Amino acid sequence: MLALAVVWLIPLVWVIRNAFLPREASIGSAWSWGFTLDNFIRVWEGAPFGQYTWNTFLVTAAIFLVQIFTLTLAAYAFARVPFFGRRVVFMLFLVQIMVPPDVLIFSNYQIINELGLLDTKLGIMLPYFASAFGVFLLRQAFKQLPHELDEAARVEGASALRILLRIYMPLAKPVYLSFAIVSISFHWNDFLWPLIVTDSPENRLLTVGLAMFAKSTESGTQWADVSAATLIVIMPMLIGFLLFQRQFISSFMHSGIKG
Repeated sequence: MLALAVVWLIPLVWVIRNAFLPREASIGSAWSWGFTLDNFIRVWEGAPFGQYTWNTFLVTAAIFLVQIFTLTLAAYAFARVPFFGRRVVFMLFLVQIMVPPDVLIFSNYQIINELGLLDTKLGIMLPYFASAFGVFLLRQAFKQLPHELDEAARVEGASALRILLRIYMPLAKPVYLSFAIVSISFHWNDFLWPLIVTDSPENRLLTVGLAMFAKSTESGTQWADVSAATLIVIMPMLIGFLLFQRQFISSFMHSGIKG
């Protein structure tokens, strides 16, 4: 396991080392102890990475907040609200998990085009506002909670919405945190859909901006610049993981699925 961890870390260590090396030293074969921040300054001034970072943060945060709203209501309905055909509707809903997202790109593109949302942030976000995986994960967590909690709260006069906000959501906190890791990391690193939908720097995300920067003629052979740009893209997620790694591991351990 340790050997696998070392192999997995080699690309990351290489990127970090080259990001801080002087440009001349990064393309040489000899070992260098040089250190500079000029690569980051040059990259930041060479492309609108500030705009890309803001766009990525805005899109990722908006998608996650809307997902929390939609999947909470849907999971509660599937877990606790009796209605005709609930199991059939839920099984049809789960079919989305079996369909690879890439298969839906063409149909999603047509819908976004007809709505006039091409090259907009809303066009990037719209296909991801609902998550079948999140609904399934949260429904299983809600089903594990005893019905006595509902009955006791209703005796006290609590409404369904209040029960959901005060009892179900706090008790399902590990599941929410687990889903947050999956959702935020996926949308922060998503590339193909933002590449297809966006065309202007004002709406371009970090991953697409990095690809454009790496393919430019000026930076194509400049490994120090490309490494610095890559580090700018992954740094927020890397810092977040290092700061909250215990909570992340704990959330996955306590979000087991039963039933």
